[in-house]
Amino acid sequence: MHLPRPSAPRIEPIPRVAEKAREAMAGSAANAVNVLATMHHNRTISKAIGAMSQVVLFDGGLSRRDVELAVLRMGWNCQAVYEFGQHTLFGREAGLTEEEIYLVTRPIAQGAWTEAEAALLQVVDDLYADDCVSDATWGVATEHFGVEEMIHLVAAACHYRTVSAFLNTAGVELDDGVPSWPTG
Repeated sequence: MHLPRPSAPRIEPIPRVAEKAREAMAGSAANAVNVLATMHHNRTISKAIGAMSQVVLFDGGLSRRDVELAVLRMGWNCQAVYEFGQHTLFGREAGLTEEEIYLVTRPIAQGAWTEAEAALLQVVDDLYADDCVSDATWGVATEHFGVEEMIHLVAAACHYRTVSAFLNTAGVELDDGVPSWPTG
């Protein structure tokens, strides 16, 4: 069960920060103006979450494609449309197709996932459901991912659960040109 999401921002983006972010992201696939300008109300937390996001997205052992699958799945599970929209853009850059992005929103068995991808998605689902990966899921996942990659996967899923909770709670609105939920 999901609670209704705010229909308007609860925390308004700071206009001067939004303008700077817009300038900094010109020409980039990313358009995360609203989240940056909203979170900037608490600079310490904004810096910490930004630093962790950079590490989780670009370092840690998993491929960019696998990270984006994990982030998209957690965004979907949390019903965080802002998160899902932003990472649709990142996912495309990482090589995900429109069909794969759509299938992230469906039961795992409906997709033509590899065994490794299905295990990755199940890890995310387990973490979302109970904040722990089951023994069965862990066993399958570790057939495909090493210890370093498993730590990265858990960190990515959990970090983006936190980010999704902030986005949903603050009512951060989609930025211009950022897609919403995919359609079949």
